[in-house]
Amino acid sequence: MDPLPKTSTIGLLLSGGLDSCILLGSLLRQGHSVLPLYVDSGLIWQRAELSYLRRFLSELASEAVLPLVVLQVPLDDVYQGHWSLTGEDVPVTDDDHSVYLPGRNALLLIKAALWCRKGGIEDLALGVLGTSPFADAKPEFFALFGGALNTALDAQLRIHLPFRTSSKLEVMRSGRGLPLQWTFSCVAPRQQLHCGRCNKCLERRQAFHQAGLADPTDYVSDPHSS
Repeated sequence: MDPLPKTSTIGLLLSGGLDSCILLGSLLRQGHSVLPLYVDSGLIWQRAELSYLRRFLSELASEAVLPLVVLQVPLDDVYQGHWSLTGEDVPVTDDDHSVYLPGRNALLLIKAALWCRKGGIEDLALGVLGTSPFADAKPEFFALFGGALNTALDAQLRIHLPFRTSSKLEVMRSGRGLPLQWTFSCVAPRQQLHCGRCNKCLERRQAFHQAGLADPTDYVSDPHSS
């Protein structure tokens, strides 16, 4: 992980998943004060995700973590009929492109940047991995979009991608000691539990296994059962 420069407070787009929660732990170990920002778009998994995230932050119990800010970016108009809102035909393959959400990072950045601008925060971090296949998760995208945001907001926001050269395995190994049982990765939760069968649950299982960590997740289903 690339260290960030010391500033008064760093904003962190925190989804509640493994990568962003592990990034929070890493920032705290570096001695940073962190403002967690969660963007609620009304997606089918976000009620469970936000509940887990609040528990994760409670378990951390760090005075260096400011109160969670929940921002609203509803997508029911432009995502009408999309599986992320309907819960129908949720991807169950191991193809990462099947869970692509069009414009997702651009939407997250716009609202988070506005909040940072209002609060005088000049640094915003995201837990994007270097292995992400999506065009809007590449450093080139963040450089171009960040420049446009700063022009629009008359700001000097610096966007940081500390995991931009890291693999999932490297990130998972840096998460030892964190309450990872209170992270959430599922896109088809059942009774606020991981379904065990969707694309993101399969990725989660593999992440713990490859890192040699016990998986504390309570899955509803075994993907290999009928």
